[in-house]
Amino acid sequence: IEYLYIFFKIIYLLFVTQWRFEPVITPNATHLVIPKGGQLQLSCYDNAEASKVQWMREKGRKIEGGLEEDGASIILLTSTQVQHMGRYTCENTQTKEKSSIYIYVKDLENPFVRSMLDGLLVREGEDGTLPCLVTDPAVNHLSLLTCGGSGLPAGLTYSAHPQKGITIKNVSRAFEGCYICAGEMDEKPVKSSPYNLGVRPVPETVPSISLSRIENVILIQGQEFVLNCSTININHDVHLSWSIPSETVRTTHLSQNLRLLSRSAGLHIKSVKMNDSGVYSCIARNEKGVSMATVNLEVCEHGFINLTEGEDKVVEVREGESLTLSVEMTSYPSPTEVYWIYNNQQLKNTSEHVITLHNQQYRYISELRLVRVHGSEGGIYTFSANHTYASVNQSFTVHVICKPVIVSQEGPVDGQVRCVASGYPVPKISWYYCEPPHTRCSHLLNATQADEEFAVVRVSGAEFGRSEVDSRLNVSKGKFHTLECVATTQGEQAYTLFSISGENTNTLINKFCFYFFHLYFLFDGNNYTYIDPTQLPYDPKWEFPRERLRFGKILGSGAFGKVVAATAYGLCSADTVTTVAVKMLKPSAHSTEKEALMSELKVLSYIGNHINIVNLLGACTVGGPTLMITEYCCYGDLLNFLRRKRDAFFSSKTGDGYYKNLLKSTDNGYMPMRSYQKRSNQTDDLSLDTEDLLSFSYQVAKGMDFLTSKNCIHRDLAARNVLLTQGRVAKICDFGLARDITRDSSYVLRGNACLPVKWMSPESLFACVYTFESDVWSYGILLWEIFSLGNTPYPGIPVGSTYYKMIQDGYRMSEPEFAPIEVYEVMRWCWSADPLKRPTFKKLVERTELLLSETTKHDYLNLSTSDSCEAFVPPGLHRAQRLSSVGSSTASTQPLLQATNDVFLEHQSI
Repeated sequence: IEYLYIFFKIIYLLFVTQWRFEPVITPNATHLVIPKGGQLQLSCYDNAEASKVQWMREKGRKIEGGLEEDGASIILLTSTQVQHMGRYTCENTQTKEKSSIYIYVKDLENPFVRSMLDGLLVREGEDGTLPCLVTDPAVNHLSLLTCGGSGLPAGLTYSAHPQKGITIKNVSRAFEGCYICAGEMDEKPVKSSPYNLGVRPVPETVPSISLSRIENVILIQGQEFVLNCSTININHDVHLSWSIPSETVRTTHLSQNLRLLSRSAGLHIKSVKMNDSGVYSCIARNEKGVSMATVNLEVCEHGFINLTEGEDKVVEVREGESLTLSVEMTSYPSPTEVYWIYNNQQLKNTSEHVITLHNQQYRYISELRLVRVHGSEGGIYTFSANHTYASVNQSFTVHVICKPVIVSQEGPVDGQVRCVASGYPVPKISWYYCEPPHTRCSHLLNATQADEEFAVVRVSGAEFGRSEVDSRLNVSKGKFHTLECVATTQGEQAYTLFSISGENTNTLINKFCFYFFHLYFLFDGNNYTYIDPTQLPYDPKWEFPRERLRFGKILGSGAFGKVVAATAYGLCSADTVTTVAVKMLKPSAHSTEKEALMSELKVLSYIGNHINIVNLLGACTVGGPTLMITEYCCYGDLLNFLRRKRDAFFSSKTGDGYYKNLLKSTDNGYMPMRSYQKRSNQTDDLSLDTEDLLSFSYQVAKGMDFLTSKNCIHRDLAARNVLLTQGRVAKICDFGLARDITRDSSYVLRGNACLPVKWMSPESLFACVYTFESDVWSYGILLWEIFSLGNTPYPGIPVGSTYYKMIQDGYRMSEPEFAPIEVYEVMRWCWSADPLKRPTFKKLVERTELLLSETTKHDYLNLSTSDSCEAFVPPGLHRAQRLSSVGSSTASTQPLLQATNDVFLEHQSI
């Protein structure tokens, strides 16, 4: 029975479904055309039993004229208007079956429905429909036009339907504008009223958020906390809200402001409490999603300064090297005082003690850089910082490792010789003896070390740096000839020699050893330690009577000094007349400039003479202003010489990369050499060739090699500081006061100093370190100047942040126009980033000498060995008696300034 019931149920459902009918609309048509003001009657019914039908319009529009009669639903309109146009749908309320009919209300004056809406706003990327409905289906060939008659925007596509209007596909912002629907009726064009299409932009990403405070905020309780959050969206559909610690809701004030396409929200806590600590989040929402920015608020009872554990507090540094002491801390509020103390004195920020403070939010790093540490600078350095709530201190113990130096020696006195050395750690003194006249006893294979039982050692010294050791050797118990005292510290040595005759053990080698070793330590024992030139002695025998000078034209002038050409009478001998250059101060000079000129005079007297430096000839220091008399260089500086000779430069690059002269040859093919005598005129109207450029490079290298041998660092080597004299001899100079560097574009103001930035090595530029290697870098720049014939280095690149970044990143200049490849390789060698990989000047002399012709080498040899007034010895001072003068005229007459430090004076006292 159950199966039978299911069977009949299925049959019934199939029968009912098969014979289900849609509601019937009368008249039976897909659409009707009713003239405006005419009558409209629609009837709808359904044959289904107990069924009910009802009329509906699109978008819920109201049904007018509705009636019911004999189960049918009727619409009766006696005067049809445009608003009655549209689709009418009849629905069975039980079966939900539907039927529909579209009604056109024909308006002879308006082929298109006149819409109350003349603007349409569409979201970017969506479809937009212009409601330009036709009132008569006779209107055909529907199309879209712009109001101005121009073509449609590129990429615009659309579809047209008389009952729906024109739909623009995938609207973009480029489609914004005014449009008209067009068609034809009775072969005549018809148009709709205009429609303004607006496009609502849609964001591509979630909104970005900007907060007025950084991620972590520290406040002391009772302080005010204000936080502003803002965002900008491509449209107005963006919302801001706050997420804050629940306990702070009652103490906060939320506000939101609207302006154009931006949103901002503010949060304000007038007086923070400890429980206000937490994470404050600003949340922004748009169509693409949600973004969030947070601030972590930490409320403290009071301010603080916390030191961060860092580097070792006990450090060692070698004398002459630089050391950086660093302290890191967090502080709130900002410290009111940050300083360093040494020997109970607050340190000032100087070139020797560079103090910097770096700050990032609540984190501070204070650094003390000890530049080229002296042996006396060991000790305790203390960092201090404080503000209203707290203070902290951190100390560093600095030990300065000092090379040994012999500071004193004497004897024999009472049968003893005495040798005093200093250094850190405490030097170990050893005694060696040998037969004269050896330069080093300790280097001999059969060196004999003195018995330690003869030596009495006494030590005194500082806790953190250089200490002295006093060693005395009894020489009365044995026969000694040459004694050597050797002081050793960590593999470094210093020594001095004694010559002791068997006939007179009271004779000392000489009384000047102390002073020599003092200089040796300062200049040679540590290349990177600068001495104070004011401490050098000045030998009054350099004095020249000022009444024998006759001044001429000014050669160079600066803010405080000038160089004047002069004629010196009786400089070399009683009857000679010599053209010289005289450096002097202007009346505007200060005491510092006066001291600088005197220091330069002393340094030149110390260095001695060389053909490739501007040599000292004499001085006037009494009875008037200080005058320094030097050689006169008739052709001026190398830079302007090269520029003057540009048009007279001859060169030709051969296949092997070398340059050859192109001077006009003779009929027999022989190319004449230009004689030294022909170059000796004052004007030098000869041409310039590559051999000349190589000669200049070689001569400057020779001069710098000489200065290096005297442990002199130039620090401003450039073509403008090289002068040329007769025979095109190059001489290194530094006129200092005689150049107004504030007006010279080669010098750039950095801090309180004018620096030749484009000639400076990276370590000089960024770390204020000047060494022999930094001079080598400058020599490479000078080579570039020479072989570009006086162009400014780094052409087209002004000195500024971009230039400094390029140098830090390893930028190097390209090959200058007239440089052989071998010369450019030397430049790149000089510009090695690692100073220790740069060549020495001795290597540069060797390298450039290989590029010179034999004739040029021969000319240079003749010049360098000639005896002229340039090797001037002050009147009344015999060459062999110049031992007491630091300012010797030539190296050969200065035994105390030779590479070795042993001088033997037998059986005489000085």
